Amino acid sequence: MAGQLNVEVVAVDSKVWSGAAEAVYARTTEGELGILPRHQPLLGELRIDSTVRVQPVGGGELAWKIEGGFLSVTTDGVTILAETAEAVAPASA
Repeated sequence: MAGQLNVEVVAVDSKVWSGAAEAVYARTTEGELGILPRHQPLLGELRIDSTVRVQPVGGGELAWKIEGGFLSVTTDGVTILAETAEAVAPASA
């Protein structure tokens, strides 16, 4: 759907969050990524001890401390496959 990303955050042992989002931010081994709707497909390795942030449709921000894994961006959406994903308070702007 235009203007939205279908996002799934999945840890090894459970689905952590799934829903529509306006943006996803993650740190990979190559650097910080900001994913917006219609982003080009990519696969990235998530950096150990980093934070993934999701801005759900409707406002607010969700964040998880990630201990490694992968980020996949396809035409269907964004999938975060993490070793572990622990909810944290998002950083203030």
